[in-house]
Amino acid sequence: MAVGQDAQTLIIACGALAHELVALTGQLDHKQIDITCLPAIWHNTPDKIPAGVAAKIRAGRGKYQHIFVAYGDCGTGGHLDAVLAAEGVDRIAGPHCYQFFMGAAEFSALTDGDPTAFYLTDYLVRHFDRIIIKGLGLDRFPELRDSYFGNYTKLIYIAQTEDQRLQEKALMAAKRLGLGFEYCYRGYGELGDFVAQLGRVGQVGKA
Repeated sequence: MAVGQDAQTLIIACGALAHELVALTGQLDHKQIDITCLPAIWHNTPDKIPAGVAAKIRAGRGKYQHIFVAYGDCGTGGHLDAVLAAEGVDRIAGPHCYQFFMGAAEFSALTDGDPTAFYLTDYLVRHFDRIIIKGLGLDRFPELRDSYFGNYTKLIYIAQTEDQRLQEKALMAAKRLGLGFEYCYRGYGELGDFVAQLGRVGQVGKA
């Protein structure tokens, strides 16, 4: 998805961040950033992510002055970072989008204090049935619920937007999984800082 004409900066991102990245880049004073996304469902098969990101980087070479990646490790076991090191491309810091949105310090403190929480973002709430229920096969084999979620006690919804409909949907998701529920509105968190920094890079490149 193109954000601006004659863009000098490309963000290669997980599809789960597309909505947020469009909103954030739209807030910049200039529109010099393009966004291209890989399928969010690849989180269920993270071995696809490093090669997919590498292909996007190579396709962008020569077209953009700056290329950045908006992905955590996302279950690749360090293979994504190895690809990025080889390609000379930086990514947003952190292991996953839950930390991006909540902030590293708060998220670490939360998980250290209670490791039994399952997390959803706006994207995962919107697509809960497709990604969680159908993606994990719980629609066909509901008995797998205990295998996947038996060690969790609550669902924490880290919200990017204050949307009552999404909050209600997240609560229903928690009930469906038999988990307690906690709502945490944190906005765009460190992802917002990341995009703002890329906006400054784009302005320097333009000058």
